[in-house]
Amino acid sequence: MAKGRKGPKGKKITLNVAKNCIKITFDGRKRLDLSKMGITNFPKCILRLNDVDELDLSRNLIRKIPESISKFQNLRWLDLHSNYIDKLPESISQMTTLLYLNVSNNRLTTNGLPVELNQLKNTRTLNLGLNHLDSVPTTLGALKELHEVGLHDNLLTSIPKSISKLPKLKKLNTKRNPFPKAEESDTFIDTIRRLDNLYLVEEKDLCSNCLKKCRQARDKLNKIKTMATTAPRKAIFSNLVSPNSMAKDSQEDWRIRSTSP
Repeated sequence: MAKGRKGPKGKKITLNVAKNCIKITFDGRKRLDLSKMGITNFPKCILRLNDVDELDLSRNLIRKIPESISKFQNLRWLDLHSNYIDKLPESISQMTTLLYLNVSNNRLTTNGLPVELNQLKNTRTLNLGLNHLDSVPTTLGALKELHEVGLHDNLLTSIPKSISKLPKLKKLNTKRNPFPKAEESDTFIDTIRRLDNLYLVEEKDLCSNCLKKCRQARDKLNKIKTMATTAPRKAIFSNLVSPNSMAKDSQEDWRIRSTSP
């Protein structure tokens, strides 16, 4: 950034604006949805709404998350994906009620991950994909409740065994990392393919990278479908002129035998 220039101003979030963004989920949870609002700085006023169960600050321009975020002591769901965050606050370890934490598509480095993350004992889903991680803290292996871990699209060359051997792990996504070929088969784990949740979103709500991947996946499926419908079928009776030709030959032989003296 050139000297003397200020960064993008972004939208100012007031307490009243934030209150109007609170929604009730289908299971009765209070969700504060401030996604896609062009926010550049963490709005401190929302700390007064710390009784919410879910907080969505995704798809903004936020660079720093303050230590005061730990005031959300009842938070079960925190979505910070698609921002410019390069470091997580140590106090995030105090948010022990978190079940879901998504910080994908940011600028996180390994040094930006606090060791204290291993205190999130109840977390089931942790997404660290699309960042700049060159290693993963082995202490994450202490999170025994983890069901899904996203480490895709980073700079990783290995995965700690303490993570790949987590007792409740269903999916470990490590795709598109520069693994050595000799280690790739050992580090990629995706043995259980299932859909626990299906989210439908509009194209306008996806970032360019996600939209590109969705389109590539769709084109691949369409190609497979086309190949399946256009492939020629093999005849069941490939050695016969028609299915009844053998029967006809047998019947003709019987007639010759019956008319002969």
